[in-house]
Amino acid sequence: MDIFSRIAERKIMQAIEQGAFDHLENSGKPLNLDDDAWVPEDLRLVYRVLKNSGCLPPELELRNEIITLGEMMQAIDDDKERLRKLRELNFKLLKLCEMRKTPLLFHDLPDYEEKIYQKLSGVQRPFSGNCGDGQHN
Repeated sequence: MDIFSRIAERKIMQAIEQGAFDHLENSGKPLNLDDDAWVPEDLRLVYRVLKNSGCLPPELELRNEIITLGEMMQAIDDDKERLRKLRELNFKLLKLCEMRKTPLLFHDLPDYEEKIYQKLSGVQRPFSGNCGDGQHN
């Protein structure tokens, strides 16, 4: 956990102890986890239709491919094959960055950085971790 996460956790715990969250408007009500706020307003209806028909938006399909590829790479022992898959993974990450309106961060992909680069130790990272900020290595 980084320093900012620790500070935020401490502040949240202090607010809980002081009762700052005791009388919130929706307190005790279930959360609406089917929120589509991340979807641009002009695409919400289309995405809802896709979701109801069992289809994923292209961004989510690509994200799932990235996660699957990352998991596959953990089992690859051959350095050349691992490097080829790493290039494919980086291509897909860049493609996802181009599709998104907000920057893609490693924490958007579960354990991506930790698992992949532990397995690939010794291979230079060709991707900086964030996209949308013009900082590609």
